[in-house]
Amino acid sequence: MYGVVTRNAEEVEWSEFDVGFYEVKDVTGRAAQPLPNAVNMISCFGDNAAVDADRDLVAVDGDGTPATREQPYFDWSHVCPTNEQYRAGLLEIVADCAAENGDVRLDDVGFPREGYCRCDRCERRFAGSDHEDRLDWRASEITGFVADAAERIPGRTYLTLYPDPYPGHLFGREGIDVEALAEYVDEFVVPLYDTAYATTYWLETIAKGFESLLDPYGIPFSIELYAVDVDLDALVGATEVVETYAEDVYFGYDASNAAAAIRRKGADERSGVTHRPDSGSE
Repeated sequence: MYGVVTRNAEEVEWSEFDVGFYEVKDVTGRAAQPLPNAVNMISCFGDNAAVDADRDLVAVDGDGTPATREQPYFDWSHVCPTNEQYRAGLLEIVADCAAENGDVRLDDVGFPREGYCRCDRCERRFAGSDHEDRLDWRASEITGFVADAAERIPGRTYLTLYPDPYPGHLFGREGIDVEALAEYVDEFVVPLYDTAYATTYWLETIAKGFESLLDPYGIPFSIELYAVDVDLDALVGATEVVETYAEDVYFGYDASNAAAAIRRKGADERSGVTHRPDSGSE
């Protein structure tokens, strides 16, 4: 099955796509009304506009360094996941989305990286918790949020994972406890973005890693590929690699190129011709 991730409402109905993910809230803070004919998608704790408007929302490390897009290792600004008022607002958005379509996708869920967050609220919450280990406490915070969101989603709950299947990395980096989340999530989505896909061995490696990571919990995962200005043959080749492992393949932010890749792939399969890039080339 193939799908598209888009900000353009009309693209979710294109015939080439079996499912459309529509961004109701993205990392810039841009908001849109949810659609009844799409899986509405919410960037949860990535929010440039919210952090710009209220710097008390931002996650900080032990040195007070904010997790903002001005830092060299963040592409957007991150709200601290323990902020109860912000979480309540997210859950309202989840409920609004679920009222239009029972399936909802949660994106940008988790702490921004290792060492975050050490704001005063996080310090108090950890100190007052039943956890002795800070990583366990962080994971409980994230699992609790996803559980609250899933309660409001009558259909399929999708959750985006950071593309790092190495053992312990999701837990240590973002507070993602896959085993605990498996109780609430129906499908994980792994974005593997590149602007060229000139080599594909790394796609195979990461996809296989997620297959190994998630298989014990019986939760399917899909892979999302970047489609903007990507060479058509390269995009087809990347699709062929990842669909060996993934339940479905989704394409991000260029519906025209994605639709062309799906049509090309279908034509190649009918004619027995493939356009796979050389995985050893640079």
